[in-house]
Amino acid sequence: MHKVNRKLYQKHKTLTVISKIKFAGETMYTHATNRSQMPSVLKAFAVSLAIAMLGMAAGIYVPPSLFLPLAIIELGMIIFAFFLRRKKAISYTFLYSFTFISGITAYPMISHYVSTIGAHAVIMALAATTAVFTGLAVYATATKRDFSFLGGMLFSALLAFLIIYVLNLFWPLNSGGMLAFSFIGVFIFSGYVLYDFNRMKHYGVHPEEVPLIALNLYLDFINLFIQILRIFGILSSKD
Repeated sequence: MHKVNRKLYQKHKTLTVISKIKFAGETMYTHATNRSQMPSVLKAFAVSLAIAMLGMAAGIYVPPSLFLPLAIIELGMIIFAFFLRRKKAISYTFLYSFTFISGITAYPMISHYVSTIGAHAVIMALAATTAVFTGLAVYATATKRDFSFLGGMLFSALLAFLIIYVLNLFWPLNSGGMLAFSFIGVFIFSGYVLYDFNRMKHYGVHPEEVPLIALNLYLDFINLFIQILRIFGILSSKD
């Protein structure tokens, strides 16, 4: 196991929240109710997760000195995508390259939790994330309600969440405070899953937007997973 795991998994968690903020401030959905692209979005999202898993497996063989440069590249790609979102288009190559690098940089975090709470707990956290994500996605696309009003509230909550997280790096919360903080994170990113899928239903997606929307869903899933994994980690440490 790399000695840099504990430091790098903290940096990765901060980066993924920042990545979500890059996209949360402005809607990426059109007002044309074109729902025919939703299967394409879901396919691109599923492929992104699979590629991220491959990247995580590749992370085992990456020298510790390369994790920080790769994290910087990951952040640079997010900033690049942030500017491209006004054109509502990124390429599939960009999407899958980003998720592969994201998987590599996630390896220290996953390795840390595997070593502290065990592989079974990590798998359970992944299963819980998948269940929550899927349940919210189904509800958001089945309901007739329009959750567009959540956008501003979620973005404000996300900014406050990041500020508290950064402060926590200098003035750490106790385990109880961190547990409550993680549950708040679950609510925020669950809200984004609900919001993003509901927006797709009501406002549609053009074909050129598919990779960008898939990237947004990927960030929803990863951030939700990180919060749930942290909860598992805290609860396991109290056993």
